[in-house]
Formats: sequence, structure tokens, C-alpha cells
Amino acid sequence: MATQLPRLLPLLLFLPFFHIAASTSPSGLHPVVLLPDTTCSQLEARLTDAYVPPSPQCAAHHKDHDGRWLRLWKNTTELDDPAVAPCVADQLRLVFDHVAGDYRNVPGVETRVLDFGSTRGFLADEPANRNRCMGRLVEALEEVGYRDGETLFGAPYDFRQSPAALGQPCRAFSRYRQRLRALVEHASRTNGDKPVVLVSHSEGGYFALEFLNRSPLPWRRRHIKHFVMASTGAGGFVKFMEVVASCVSDVSPLARVRRSVPSKFTPLPSPKVFDRDAPLVVTRDKNYTAHDMPAFLAAAGLPEFEVTLYETRELPMAMNFRAPVVPTTCINGIGVPTAEKLVYWDGNFGEDPETVYGDGDGLVNSASILALDTVIGDDPMQQYYKSIKIAGMYHAGVISDGVALERLISEILRDSFVQDSKKVDYRRVAQL
Repeated sequence: MATQLPRLLPLLLFLPFFHIAASTSPSGLHPVVLLPDTTCSQLEARLTDAYVPPSPQCAAHHKDHDGRWLRLWKNTTELDDPAVAPCVADQLRLVFDHVAGDYRNVPGVETRVLDFGSTRGFLADEPANRNRCMGRLVEALEEVGYRDGETLFGAPYDFRQSPAALGQPCRAFSRYRQRLRALVEHASRTNGDKPVVLVSHSEGGYFALEFLNRSPLPWRRRHIKHFVMASTGAGGFVKFMEVVASCVSDVSPLARVRRSVPSKFTPLPSPKVFDRDAPLVVTRDKNYTAHDMPAFLAAAGLPEFEVTLYETRELPMAMNFRAPVVPTTCINGIGVPTAEKLVYWDGNFGEDPETVYGDGDGLVNSASILALDTVIGDDPMQQYYKSIKIAGMYHAGVISDGVALERLISEILRDSFVQDSKKVDYRRVAQL
């Protein structure tokens, strides 16, 4: 029996859900649409004759594409090859079109997300990353009766892009909104017109929130049953200041990609959440709070026009983080050492800083997590809001750890069974 226990653990973990699923027909499930964390979505690329390879070696590699759609991200084989990685990075990077006022692919590179509408499009190829990319969550949902493409759907996105402030052009996010709206309507229509449960993790929460807030309120009330947002704070996190600072001096191919994309700004600490008097980055000459972000970005080496892009495209978004005005549950880890202050004594942002730790989920600071209760929970338009904080739970653990998965699954299933109290003891579901 002892030797069989490891194989039985997944079954034991979801045994309560097997009972619930068996007592309810598949039609009782509200459709679920998942939005994963950044870099979990897979990208494909096709090169046209307009593409100019950065080197003769890349030109030879380019001939192998032959106009076909091929995996661009995450192509582990090519990214691990030092001879080919610069070629892939060149195709992954974005450029800012000053005339259009928007980001676009390098000329001659066409990209698309893999398997939009399916969860298979963002399940990571590497087994070690499946926990971070909703792999265990998908398995748990399938155990209780969900089926990919029928009651379970995925909305992968181009993680290089990010929503821009209202009034700022952003064709990538506009197209994504259109596709996600059509997917939600399809999921609802093919499941007896049941409204959808929208579930996001980490960076996917920002995309989901902007999608909801830019959708007409009557549409939201008709098509969204519940928004479950996991591991997303209301104001970014301090650790990402180190990521932005280090990528400026980093000469690796992927750092070049990171420097070029607007999503490098999205998780930066927001002055709406972090205290004006609390320094997040410390040097001998100057301290930087969330309110000093433009000065920090300039000191870290970002060009002036990129600092301006942060101020005009991203900062208004951070200041406008608001309630989605649909029933919302936020699930976050807390009680884990989390970078709260970065110390660069000599002001060299290319080096590893000394880190002062505070509370959070190991990535997102508690200030950002607790702000959800104010920004969403205290909004008079938000009729239902629930905050679940799991002590000792890491950022990725919310969608992969057994205890956290039970809470997450119970929130999703709650909407499927609340209308059928004769068949299911709702109190039991809520207590899982």
C-alpha cells in the first residue's frame, strides 16, 4: 500500500470533487475561460521577404523557415543554442512605431498565439513550468468534468504586449479584446447560455481586468458569472524594478527582447498603492519610491522616449486600476518573504542588489495584495467581492499547491452548483 500511495495522492486530493461531479450532469457546469501568467502563452512566427536577418548566420537560419508558421516562443532547443538564440530574439523583439504611436513586430515578422480558445496553447512544454502555467489547475478541472473546447477554454495572449491607457493606440490589445469577447460569447452560447467563469493568474489578471473594464456593463452582467483572479495585486511589485534595471545592462539575447517590449512596465510598483514616503530602491545618492518611477527608469539607463512611454501609456493604467463590477474573488498567498526594498549602494543598477524582505507571496508585495480590498472591495459599484489569503503560499502555488487548488476549484465550482441546491450540498462545496 505504501508504494501505491504517491500514485493515489492526486485521486485523494480531488475525491470530494469526484463526488460532486458524479451527482451533477456536465450541463450543470458553467463554462470556464483561463488567462495564464506572462510567458506561458506560446507564440508562432512566420517570416516574409521583408524580414532582414541581423547576421549572415541568421540569414542561413531564416532560409529554413520557408514561409511556414514555426514555434517562436517557447522554442527551448533554439533558445539554448548560442548560435541561434540571437536570431530568435531578433524575431521576438518589438519596435515602437513613432508615427503610429504603437508597438509592432519587426518588419517581416508575423506572429500569432498558439491554439487560442484552448488551454493547450499555454501549457508549458517543460514539465517544471507546468505548475506555473496552470497545468495542475487544468488537470483538476478536467477531473471534475470540464472538457477542453467544450466547457473549458483558454485565452492565451501575446505577453510581449500590454494594454495601453485609454486614448493611446494599442492594436494588439484591441484585437485580443475582440477575440476574447467572441470566445466568452461562444463558451456561453454552446453551454446553454450560461454565463462564464473567468479565471486568471498573475499577469493574466491585468489583461482580464482591462478586458472587463472596457466591456459594456450590460455585456459583463450578461456573460460573466464570476471573475476569479489569482496571484495578482492592485499595484505591481518591487522585485520587477530589479528586473527592469538589470535588463538595461544585460547583453543576452532575451534581455534585448525584454528591453523592447511594453510589458516590461506593467508589474512596476504603482504610486496608487505604494507609500510616497517608502523608498523601494536605495542608493547612496538618492532613494526612489513608486512616485519616483520615471527618475528611477532614467537612472537605470532607459532612453528618454521610453520613460515618456511609461508616463503616457503605463502610468495612467496603474493609476486607473479599478473594480471590474462583476462578482469577483481574489485569491493570494501571503506570509512569504518578499522583496520590499532593493539597495544599490554604489548606484550600479547592473549589479545584484542587497534585498530587504517584507511580506507577500514571494513576488507580489502584501501592500499590493491588501490594496485589492480597498480598490475593488470598497468600490460602491462592486456588489460582490471576496478575498482569500492563504498563509505561507507562494505566487505560483495558488494554482498548483494541493491546498490552494482546493480553494480555487471550490470557487469555480460554486457557480456551477449554486442553482442546483437539491442535488448538491452547497455548504460542502464552500468548505472544500
